[in-house]
Amino acid sequence: MCLATSDEISQSALTEKLSGRYGQPRGLAMGGHVDPAVTERTGLPLLLPFGERLVEMEAWAYADRWIGCGATRTSEGIRPVVVVAERPDPAAGGLPEAASWVDRVALVTGWDPDRARTIDWAAVEARLGTALPSDYKRLAELFGHGALDGFLQLSVPDAPFKSADIVRHTEWLAEWARVHGNRLWQPYDLFPAPGGLLKWAGSEQADQFYWLTDGPDPDKWPIVMSEEIPDSWQRFDGSTAEFIHRMLTDPHHPFSTARYFDVHWFQSYESRDADVD
Repeated sequence: MCLATSDEISQSALTEKLSGRYGQPRGLAMGGHVDPAVTERTGLPLLLPFGERLVEMEAWAYADRWIGCGATRTSEGIRPVVVVAERPDPAAGGLPEAASWVDRVALVTGWDPDRARTIDWAAVEARLGTALPSDYKRLAELFGHGALDGFLQLSVPDAPFKSADIVRHTEWLAEWARVHGNRLWQPYDLFPAPGGLLKWAGSEQADQFYWLTDGPDPDKWPIVMSEEIPDSWQRFDGSTAEFIHRMLTDPHHPFSTARYFDVHWFQSYESRDADVD
């Protein structure tokens, strides 16, 4: 579906408005040249109606839809255009038996593994005073700052806001607990107390997701989570990536998004000049 736009609305204004709703877009075409790496998995359906008339196109994934904003040549000159196209399920072909949980999350969301960034984990872990789960580190490199299904927001190093930065927010929580006490996390303690809770994600509905830092091996830390109501703690004995994959695909998961979406996506909040490896 192609949407007509007013002469008074610029392409840049449309892009800014859509970015505020759907996150950072992926560039598919610029200056009349289409990215040769574009596939149906990464937004090709948005390009098909325009052929050689296409000038620019940027794309956002949202559930089973592609949202596109760009410019095309018309008899009246170059005009901005907004396009909505069907987005096939990236995981429709099934999952390889040997796929890791991180690979499964990438596949089910249609995320591009080539967009991974470099993180100085030695510096991050030294500042936190603890090692972190290996699959979480790979997720942070692969996805960066953003939200899965527009719901689960990962805390990652070097996020632009303290609340989304795993290092700065952990330090802030520890200082808050030192001053005000631990009552918000009872019956647990808060990291850096031995075996304390270390937050790795939150949700748009103020749900909180922590590792229970119990034991020397972070890959064996269980996950505990709470809703914004008293005594709502729940525990998951599995890895971070397994938790996320089950959240996306299992309607019986306590924080399932599979109850609402059949097709899944990652909404990136990264800036265009983010460090990509």
